Amino acid sequence: MPGIISFISLDCGLPRNSSYTGPILGINYISDAAFIDSGTRRNCYAANITRGTKYLIRATFLYGNYDGQNKTPIFDLYFGVNFWDTVNFTSVISSTIKDSIHIPSRDYVQVCLVNTGSGTPFISALEFRPLKNTTYVTQSGSLALFFRVDAGSTSNQIYRYPLDVFDRLWVPYNDDNNWRTINTSLTVDSQDHIDFQPPSVIMNTAATPLNLSAPLEFYVESPDKNTQYYVYMHFAELVKLQPNPSRVFDINFNGKRLYDAMSPPYLSSVTTYTTSALSAKNLTFQLVKLQNSTLPPILNAFEIYRLVDFSQPVTRQDDVDAITNIKSSYGVNRNWQGDPCAPKLYSRAGLNCSYEDSEALRNISMDLSSSGLTGEITPYISSLTMLQSLDLSNNNLTGSVPNFLSRLENLKILNLKGNKLTGSVPAELIERSNSGLLSLSTKADHSFHQLFADGIVWEEISLCIVFMQKEEQYSSSSGIISWCVDCPVNWSRNLGGFGTVFYGIIDGTEVAVKMPSPHQFRVTNNLRPRHVQLLLKVYHRNLTSLVGYCNEDTNMALIYEYMANGNLEPHLSEDSIVNVLSWAGRLEIAMDAARALEYLHSGCKPPIIHRDVKTSNILLADNFQSKLADFGLSRIFPKDAGTHVSTNVVGTAGYLDPEYYVTNWLNEKSDVYSFGVVLLELITGRPAITRTEERTHVSQWVSSMLSIGDVGGVVDPKLGSDFEINSAWKAVEIAMACVSPTSSRRPNMKQVVTELKDCLDTELARINTRAVTDSIKTFSIAATTELSPLAR
Repeated sequence: MPGIISFISLDCGLPRNSSYTGPILGINYISDAAFIDSGTRRNCYAANITRGTKYLIRATFLYGNYDGQNKTPIFDLYFGVNFWDTVNFTSVISSTIKDSIHIPSRDYVQVCLVNTGSGTPFISALEFRPLKNTTYVTQSGSLALFFRVDAGSTSNQIYRYPLDVFDRLWVPYNDDNNWRTINTSLTVDSQDHIDFQPPSVIMNTAATPLNLSAPLEFYVESPDKNTQYYVYMHFAELVKLQPNPSRVFDINFNGKRLYDAMSPPYLSSVTTYTTSALSAKNLTFQLVKLQNSTLPPILNAFEIYRLVDFSQPVTRQDDVDAITNIKSSYGVNRNWQGDPCAPKLYSRAGLNCSYEDSEALRNISMDLSSSGLTGEITPYISSLTMLQSLDLSNNNLTGSVPNFLSRLENLKILNLKGNKLTGSVPAELIERSNSGLLSLSTKADHSFHQLFADGIVWEEISLCIVFMQKEEQYSSSSGIISWCVDCPVNWSRNLGGFGTVFYGIIDGTEVAVKMPSPHQFRVTNNLRPRHVQLLLKVYHRNLTSLVGYCNEDTNMALIYEYMANGNLEPHLSEDSIVNVLSWAGRLEIAMDAARALEYLHSGCKPPIIHRDVKTSNILLADNFQSKLADFGLSRIFPKDAGTHVSTNVVGTAGYLDPEYYVTNWLNEKSDVYSFGVVLLELITGRPAITRTEERTHVSQWVSSMLSIGDVGGVVDPKLGSDFEINSAWKAVEIAMACVSPTSSRRPNMKQVVTELKDCLDTELARINTRAVTDSIKTFSIAATTELSPLAR
């Protein structure tokens, strides 16, 4: 059959390297395994096609309760970087088909399924059919199918290939109240001599008005008045007319004439179409018989397409090829599905782009640090000619530093430390570094390397340890029991936000010892027994317990209980190799931290403001119970301080209350702001400030997503769709209220705790009522109903 050799037909879910030929269609379907690039939120199919050729591209979705959930998902369909349509279903057993007509400007196309938070996307089949470039012509843009109708059908069947050489799907339609059907058993267009080539089985039936003097009408209701449409009507005379009878009619659109005196030829197809787009809220087409015509109008078939814009700028092909090859050569497991830069709304971990050139986007930053890379530095990087920042640190790369890095003229930051590279650094890179044109890091810091080369370094140190017991066991005068000892203790050293953090074992008990940096020592140098006694009063199940301290001369240390799972920050990192925290787990961590702050603000007399709430100061026990840590910057409120105290601004960038930063006025709402940032990090999996040139704050990014109503896109893509959407909405609302620029508009921590509890209860209810499915039900294709593959 003509054209079948150039058909691309993917049965999505078919085992790798499998194929079959449908017994009715005669089309060979192959597995999609070699075409798909799967991610947590976007799954993209890439198919090689012929550039400049017009294609009909069809995506078919048949749910059929394949996952046993009995709940149809809703998700978005993208053509490359361009939004195509939203996929939804009228019932569990219904199918949805999306057709588009497009001329690709490259030798491949991508079709992407995007999770919007309303169920896991899936696809049953993806098909590419070449068309004649002389058909379906638009002034600009591409086409998405609205209707394709076999008017006056007598069989009530859907027709496609092999009856239609282009494999278009023709759906039967009759207006029984106003139309009647005429047909012929003869072949229409036996020579297939026209461009559109509607199949004979479609053209040998037609609709004509019941009232022979009335117009033949059909209506289309548009979603809005601005959507533009192209209309194609197919005609063929089915009655052999004698000299006197005639069939002549005009074609009107919304009362205005589109075409004059249409007279279809006998048993030969003719297609009439709009050369420019039509738009209106309601589209009414009338075929009106002329006065000298003896027969009423006739209509065999019609197609209506809406105009879609598939012209969004994409990444330059050289950059796309380079990034694809880098991903393949290193086995990078990142969310790099689809175009590396577009759409801009969907960030790619480790990639940043320049959007200044509207014709072709360029990659300017690549961060593959701590990604488990092995082998040599790949030469594919040399194709990223606009690269300004390259971070390959903390991997297992070997070999020498290649000369091609010197030829990246725009490179300003190059970080290669923490690898096993050998040989010398190219002289040009060193020269650029010495002149200040390049920030070059090639080796790990010596002390860092010494500390961690063998995993752990043990030291023996002598500290004056002050051990404490809870106040309720002693009077205020004997609340602290202290003595100085030379204490030989095993320690391992790490770096933390409060200077250096040691892991130690004292009398068989694991502890964490925080020793401030010189700067932090100046901040905390006023720590004396009465301050420790005050901290001793601060006891809550969600605050790390202070078990001792040291303060002699220039030696300063705080000794805390040990938390086995470290701090929260690495558990949210895109590069984290630990298990992904569940949505319920994240809410529980947020609840724990919120309760701790509520206790500091409302349960302590006088109240305590933490001043440095951030993910690295939330520690996780072995059961992932979270505890708020690090009181190195905490501020005690005097009883007569009123609503705020004036103080020098301290804290961490990204978490710092902007109002406090401007006014130096500190109050409990400053902690609320910082907590809101932490909650946004828990929700999104993004850092407080992106490590890119734009340095986008997480609250700004969330605001941009909420402006288009995409709360599903806000939630960390590592969660997939495994969360309750209403719980997510509420959590986002709480977080955004906390980060209000104006402190008076922020809730207090008691309100935050109450609202978070509602979020957690909603999610736990979903978990408790969710049906547990041990296997996924699959469906086979029945020959009697074969149209396209089912969901798998």
